[in-house]
Amino acid sequence: MASVLYRLGHLSFRHRRLVLAAWLAAIAAVVCCAVTLGGAGKLDDTFTIPGSQSQQALDRMQQDFPAASGTSAQIVFTAPAGHKLTEPAEQAAIRTALAAARQAPQVAGVIPPSASGAVSPDQSTAIAQVQYRVKTDQLGSDSLHRLSSSVQGAREAGLGVEVGGAAFGSGGAKPGAGDLIGVAVAVLVLALTFGSLLSAGMPLLSAAFGVAAGLGGVLALTGALTISSTALTLALMIALAVGIDYALFIVTRHRSQLAQGTSPAESAALAVGTAGSAVVFAGLTVVIAMAGLSVVGIPFLTVMGLCAAGSVLIAVAVAVTLLPALLGFAGHRLAPRPGSRTARREQSIADAGEGSTADRPANWGERWIRGAVRRPLLTVLVVAAALGALAWPAASLTLALPDNGSAAAGSSQRLAYDEVTRAFGPGFNGPLLVLADTGGSPDPSAAVTRIDTTVRAMPGVAAVATAGVSPATHTALIQVVPTTAPSAQATKDLVNRIRDDAGTLRQTTGAAVAVTGNTAVGIDVSAKLSAALLPFAAVVVGLSLVLLLLVFRSLVVPVKAAAGFLLSVAATFGAVVGVFQWGHLGGLIGADGSGPIASFLPIIVMAVLFGLAMDYEVFLVSRMRESYVHTGRPLAAVHAGARHAARVVTAAAVIMFSVFAAFVSTDSMILKQIAFSLAVGILIDAFVIRMTFVPAVLALAGRWAWWLPRWLDRLLPRLDIEGESLHPAEPEEERPAVEISQAKH
Repeated sequence: MASVLYRLGHLSFRHRRLVLAAWLAAIAAVVCCAVTLGGAGKLDDTFTIPGSQSQQALDRMQQDFPAASGTSAQIVFTAPAGHKLTEPAEQAAIRTALAAARQAPQVAGVIPPSASGAVSPDQSTAIAQVQYRVKTDQLGSDSLHRLSSSVQGAREAGLGVEVGGAAFGSGGAKPGAGDLIGVAVAVLVLALTFGSLLSAGMPLLSAAFGVAAGLGGVLALTGALTISSTALTLALMIALAVGIDYALFIVTRHRSQLAQGTSPAESAALAVGTAGSAVVFAGLTVVIAMAGLSVVGIPFLTVMGLCAAGSVLIAVAVAVTLLPALLGFAGHRLAPRPGSRTARREQSIADAGEGSTADRPANWGERWIRGAVRRPLLTVLVVAAALGALAWPAASLTLALPDNGSAAAGSSQRLAYDEVTRAFGPGFNGPLLVLADTGGSPDPSAAVTRIDTTVRAMPGVAAVATAGVSPATHTALIQVVPTTAPSAQATKDLVNRIRDDAGTLRQTTGAAVAVTGNTAVGIDVSAKLSAALLPFAAVVVGLSLVLLLLVFRSLVVPVKAAAGFLLSVAATFGAVVGVFQWGHLGGLIGADGSGPIASFLPIIVMAVLFGLAMDYEVFLVSRMRESYVHTGRPLAAVHAGARHAARVVTAAAVIMFSVFAAFVSTDSMILKQIAFSLAVGILIDAFVIRMTFVPAVLALAGRWAWWLPRWLDRLLPRLDIEGESLHPAEPEEERPAVEISQAKH
């Protein structure tokens, strides 16, 4: 692979104008497609799970009860202190507000509190139901805003009025100006790393091309596929982070070679063949992991994974084609100035590769790793204990699809949700729908009554009401209000209890019963994702073992990497639970700790962190292995690897952390949780695992860290990730004994 990438880098450098023109044309094409075929206005945040009982019943309900097939909203009225909503003035204000609400765009009807009975026992709070003709994704851009504005008169009359409900969802993920904070931090880190604004601009410019192409492609597909705003923003976040990081690795190698006198053309080709090989390897692992989300069988998760995978694939393509072309335009100007601090550092690193480093000052990365390997067993035990303690809250992880209870604090839908919970109970925010097919019943009316009575007697039921009957299709719709919140375990138990009794009800009434509604769909999605989590984790860990076994031809390295990955993921989940479920320090990032974790977060975070962890693992450990092969001294190899790679890995991790952390400021709780998870995960994996745990394990294992049975070494194919084929072979008498021995084996 290294030789192929070397030739590709050389070709891109030589034909840089043609390569740049091709990328500009490609971006122009995808932007045109995005404008004509798709666009942000076609994003759809609806969650579906084809084949599940809840989804099948929901589809049937939309056919049999078309009036109820659209989305709905709630208008929550609250009386002023010392008053009741039954007083004449309050009643008049409610009637006026509901009359205005009926005139809002796309509204099919409004059910006043007096008709539905949705009035609190103390008559201080009431709920009006607004039914739309269309689903949430088909609402006009101003429909919800017009509904909110229509009830302004009731507010002016002194009533508390909040508008929420399913139509508002929990807020889509919308990129904002605050997300650029990560880019600003990246500029600063790159400038400090390279000591040159021109060099710092190379990764940013190539990342901008990748982001433009990736997001343009995603938006172009919104006209044909159901793509959520979260999928779009996740693709943006990952494309920006990996685009900068991948280019950073290649530009660093390029400048180091320029400092040693290599010509720009040869240096660019070598950088793509060596560092670019690690980039391709790491990028493909992210692509495989993200594309692997499609095996779960949930459409919105499949699309989310494929969008992210496509963005990463484009970032890799940019790094190995466009970036060497940009390096060609820069020419010799990227070389560190003679006598500058950067030039002295690069020369020191080059000299360190030729002999002992004992008489040379260690850089920050080497000093850190030397401290970690001074007492390697203690370091391993301390890291394992610390991450284990941080992971402990993960045992309480509660997964559910987001609802208005996780919307931004202070938003209208969140205030409506909280007011309904206070006045009526949490179950009113997520009622269940029981669809009864009475076609096989001799007495449909009696069957519906029997189902109503049976469900009403179940524990955890607050109220039951028949929402509609369709004689033509022999179906009835029964609304069941739980006593607990939509994400509560007791609500899940109630759904399972109704489903378990469906067989008995069919025998006694002849009616087939299915549980549906947004709450039931969310429960089914969470259950399917939870069931897929452990198998997916096993596949990811197994894949890491195989890939690293092929790359490093060692047993200890892949096992150590897999153990470190599991530690970092577990600690990340523990931090997420502590902040978003328990509320520790949540106020700092706008999380009040009142809601569950998004059900698809663990599997997405595992997929992303897996690829990024492999990136740092290959870049850091390959330098250590290269030094060991040349010197045969395991501890000195760890030090040398730190000297070569620690500064770049640190810069890459800080950049990626900053990009992810910038998205934590979003109002979308889904994206806030994902961004926080990835930021914390990168911080732990890069600094605690790769820069501390990994060197300590390698130092503890000594020569055994690089051992592989001879029979296995003969069976495994050789992957040239480190670019060994690009370097001239040394005479055998000049090579260390360890390298000669390995070559003969």
